[in-house]
Amino acid sequence: MGVEIEEKEGLFYCTAPHILGYHIYLNYPSVGATENILLLAVKAEGVTVIHNAAREPEIVALVRFLRACGAEIYGEGTPSIMIEGVKKLHGAYFSIPFDRIEAGTLLCASAMTGGEISLMGAEKGDMEATLEAMEKTGCQFTFEAEKICMKPPKKLKSGFSLVTGPFPGFPTDMQPIMMSLLTLARGTCMISETVFEARFRHGEELCRMGANIVIEDRVAQINGCKGLHGAEVFGRDLRGGAALLVAALAAEGKSTVYGSEYVERGYERIEDVFSLLGGKIRLME
Repeated sequence: MGVEIEEKEGLFYCTAPHILGYHIYLNYPSVGATENILLLAVKAEGVTVIHNAAREPEIVALVRFLRACGAEIYGEGTPSIMIEGVKKLHGAYFSIPFDRIEAGTLLCASAMTGGEISLMGAEKGDMEATLEAMEKTGCQFTFEAEKICMKPPKKLKSGFSLVTGPFPGFPTDMQPIMMSLLTLARGTCMISETVFEARFRHGEELCRMGANIVIEDRVAQINGCKGLHGAEVFGRDLRGGAALLVAALAAEGKSTVYGSEYVERGYERIEDVFSLLGGKIRLME
């Protein structure tokens, strides 16, 4: 596409004297790659086509925002996206859609602690895989326009398998939070992580809270336990940290979760949200 890239001492230096449209074939439907190509292509000269593009709701939202700003983009939500470059973009009014991973986190936290919850602004269509997995644990859902209501079972159950994958598959970002939920479910669940390597680091921390999890390569076996107990644990990434927070809310006793800076990257004042729902949680400086 005309970008000149040079690597020096671990840094990339990029210059773009002249950006050109191009046909790009992704080996994997990466969300980050699709987003960055979209952002570059909107002002490129000519036409760019992304083949095997990511189809996540976040991609659709980005395309709609860019289109509101004057971009010419077609095919969002499908494996092929075409972008006709424009010379200039302009400002626009745009409403940011709900965060499906934050919504899933709140649903799992409520299910683990035995509470009912209603999420305003959430849309079923963007969360099908997460909702289906939670239904297998016994959670019951009712749906209204832009509203999802959840009632947890008296006892969570397991006995199924999950495999992460690109949308519309089960989202890798929900895997750590779902693992927390399954620690209290009766039975055994197998989770296969196919998107990212080394994304089971939260499993060891959950075991410090009493969970029974066996990890081998990219497969985790979660054996339900009777209960979790408080502990000092370390969140080493965004979703892993959120998973530990959810587990701490359901655990008996006090827990300290280190690594709040990771969680704060993806959740806006999550401690206030959980406090409003009845959790006893505070952010330590």
